[in-house]
This record gives sequence, structure tokens and C-alpha cells, in this order.
Amino acid sequence: MFTTVLGKRNHHPGLPSLNQPQKIHYTLRIASAMCFIGHGAFGIITKSIWCNYFAVFGIDHNLAYRLMPVLGSFDIMMGLLILVYPMRMILLWLIIWGTITAALRPISGEPFAEFIERSGNFGAPLALLILSGSGGNHISGWFKKIDPNAFFHPKNLWVATNCLKIVVFLLILGHGWLNVIGKKGLLGQYNSIGFPNPGLTAEVIGLLEIAASFAVLLRPVRPLLIVLFIWKVTSELFYPHHELFEWIERGGSYGALLALWFSLEQSPAEKLRLVEKN
Repeated sequence: MFTTVLGKRNHHPGLPSLNQPQKIHYTLRIASAMCFIGHGAFGIITKSIWCNYFAVFGIDHNLAYRLMPVLGSFDIMMGLLILVYPMRMILLWLIIWGTITAALRPISGEPFAEFIERSGNFGAPLALLILSGSGGNHISGWFKKIDPNAFFHPKNLWVATNCLKIVVFLLILGHGWLNVIGKKGLLGQYNSIGFPNPGLTAEVIGLLEIAASFAVLLRPVRPLLIVLFIWKVTSELFYPHHELFEWIERGGSYGALLALWFSLEQSPAEKLRLVEKN
């Protein structure tokens, strides 16, 4: 009886009823797609700073500008595939490629914080891959479409949740770190909004973000996660150029926060125990 009551209480007429793993699946799936579609858009637009990353491999500016649209188009294709036909092998590629592109920033001379601040780029597909499991012992399982309606093993959900804790910790810590060291782009955002002292604003925000990152790592609570989600979604709107693509590219960050929020939702068994107790 309690199960029936709880089921009715969580059902919204006219909307599909999703269980906890399905909510996490779709959140991370859309987030991963956003990240790579946004990243690919910059490849097609051609972003000058990318030349620094190509230079790590000895590629000059002329060749870099010719390669950017090619890589950008491939990123967009991978992002779209995640939306329409998600496969474990694509997730694996997104993890590898997302890690490489993020790591090229400190390798090319940028602060290490730039790498960890982009943990959502590779962390969102990593958590989704963990949640989805291996697909069986045969290699063919890596090329089969992941079924969001299939059974998600509780152990996979537990590991994915812990993965998301680390990912969110790193991306919030990284952003806070960049604020504390006074990243030029962030100072420009605060100045454009109208803060009279962008440097002090960055320091205060940075320290608050660093404190919040450790709170997520040590004892994540849903109210804090929703505040951080709103903060990330809002703060990423203030880039001076190509705001829409910058916002879309940070989809991994939003998705990791929202997926962790869903993962901390009470399970049906916990809800039942609470009702029986009361």
C-alpha cells in the first residue's frame, strides 16, 4: 500500500515517470552532448587561443586554423550521437578527448586550475559510463545503444554518485582557484556587470567557491547543490564573446551538479522506511 501511495505521490499526469537512475542518465547524456556540441562550435568558428594548444604538437597557426573546423565538426557529430544513439564506446572517446583538451591548457602554459575547472567535460560522460555498466563481457556491448529503460545496478549508481562528488568538487574548486588568482576573463565579467572592485569581488567569490567545493566532497547536501547549479548556469552567461556557445560548452558542469542532486534523492526503499517509521 505504501508503495502505491508513494508512486502516486511522485506521478505527474501527462509526464513520463522517470526513476532515479533514468533521471541521472538523461541529465548526463544531455550534459555530455551540450559540452561537445558547444566545443565543436568553437572549432567551426575558429578560436584563436586554440592555436596555443595545437602548438603543443608543433602545429603552426595556418594548419591549426584549417584543422579547427574539422575537429569541431567531429565534436558536434559525437555530441549529436550521444543524444540519438548513445554507445559506451562514444562515451569512452568523450572521456579521453575531454581529458586531453582540458589538459592542453596547463600544458600550454595556463594555470592548472583551468584543467580541473573543466572536470565536467570528461566527468559527465565518465559518470554516465559508470552508471551504464560494461554492457556485458563481449566487446560488442560497447557498440550497442545504451537503454535508459534497462536495469541500472545499485552498485553502479553508488560508484557513479561518488564519481560525481569528485567531479563537482574539482570543477567548483577550479573555478574558485581561478577567481582567487584573478583570471583576466573573470575580472572582465565582474567589471562588465558593474562591480566597483572586480579584484576583491573575485577573491570573495573564489574563497566561497573553494569552501563550497570541500563541502560537496565531504558532505554534499541537495540545497547546496541546487544553489551551485543556479550559480553555474547564471555565471556562465557573462562571457563577453560568443556567450551562447560558452554557456552550452559548460553543459558538463551543469549536468554533473544536477545529476549529483538527483543521485542524493531518496530511493523508493528509503521513502517507504520513512513512511512506515512515521
